[in-house]
Amino acid sequence: MKAVRNIMIAATLAVGATGGYAAMKNPMVGGAAMYSTKTIVENAVNSKDHTTLVAAVKAAGLVDTLSGAGPFTVFAPTNAAFMKLPAGTVDTLLKPENKDQLVAVLTYHVVPGRITAAMIGAKAKANGGTATYTTVQGGTLTFKKAGMGWVVIDAKGDRARITIANVMQSNGVIHVIDTVLLP
Repeated sequence: MKAVRNIMIAATLAVGATGGYAAMKNPMVGGAAMYSTKTIVENAVNSKDHTTLVAAVKAAGLVDTLSGAGPFTVFAPTNAAFMKLPAGTVDTLLKPENKDQLVAVLTYHVVPGRITAAMIGAKAKANGGTATYTTVQGGTLTFKKAGMGWVVIDAKGDRARITIANVMQSNGVIHVIDTVLLP
């Protein structure tokens, strides 16, 4: 019984130290290990949960940018997140004539710098419970604690939940989210 209690205490301390997210050397995302020695693009192409995002990044011409030195923090919507959009939205965004709109949507999910969940938490604590960051697109995303994790709130009040945080990359960090945010 004492051993079980000690394990529970250790697990509680670990969750508290990581802001609710377990620190993993090479976390699995979309069935693939994510390596901190690879770039955002090099890792994302291996995630079966991010094929729509990867296709969008390619169509928007952002592969070279997100393969560059950065650092960048990417809030990466899953395929399921893209499926929540109204029917035809993704197909419309992927058309060459809508490239500017696609770039705006994608860069709305990118914040300059390497921002971890702990950094979001510290900023939120210092600012009355919320942290706000300016995206590469120029809009803002607001973060608020929700249970053991964080929600991301866009300018319209729509919310996405961070489902996997702190996926470290050689040129930044990825936080997987469950909803596409629109500027």
